[in-house]
Amino acid sequence: MAPLTATRVLRPVGTAGKLFAFGLDVGRGLFRRPFQLREFLQQAWFIASVTIIPTALVAIPFGAVIALQVGGLIKQFGAQSFTGSASVLAVIQQAGPIATALLIAGAGGSAIAADLGARRIREELDAMMVLGIDPIQRLVVPRVLACMLVAVFLNGMVSVVGVAGGYVFNVVLQDGTPGAYLASFTALAQLPDLWIGMLKALVFGFIAAIVASYKGMNAGGGPKGVGDAVNESVVITFLLLFIVNFVLSTIYLQLVPPKTG
Repeated sequence: MAPLTATRVLRPVGTAGKLFAFGLDVGRGLFRRPFQLREFLQQAWFIASVTIIPTALVAIPFGAVIALQVGGLIKQFGAQSFTGSASVLAVIQQAGPIATALLIAGAGGSAIAADLGARRIREELDAMMVLGIDPIQRLVVPRVLACMLVAVFLNGMVSVVGVAGGYVFNVVLQDGTPGAYLASFTALAQLPDLWIGMLKALVFGFIAAIVASYKGMNAGGGPKGVGDAVNESVVITFLLLFIVNFVLSTIYLQLVPPKTG
């Protein structure tokens, strides 16, 4: 076992700093011209094509599990009429953005890391810089914007499918009343709940694309290095997503008071 040195201890801090600096470079690249519209459209279509079906399939059990768990818990308190609003809040605020982010990071982010990592080991990125082309502005910015756009649309789809799945399972398996489930939407839910879900999806898509692009552009060591970069990008993204989700949820609950029934 290698000795624990100051360099090894501080290495994660240096990596976090480089990742943050990379995010700032991408942020500056968003306003640079020319904008790579064709690359953006191609990446958006590719990310959507590899994530839309798995996301839809994941959304159904997400909504079902939430409806069953929340419905069973509320039934113990004798407040079955609030099952719909509680399930909708859970899906829109938490399950929808998280499920979207996991699929964006697992499918779209891994593809981005593999693509940029392959370009790195083939020295394509170095050749672009020699020609005076900024790889961040040319390759990374369109992928980041594509991930953010697709994440927002997928979050909407997950919310709809999750709420519909929760409705079906609550009515069929828990003998819930369809009218009460639908009527309770406005009892506790409010419009800002939808906005925070969309904001989370936008931020999560940005984080997934930034981490995947950073790990891909810094891959080394041949094909094994590319594989390691892909694995690391997915793991790091998952950790950041849950941390950022906690922070955003805490800030939202402090700024927007819950609606009372």
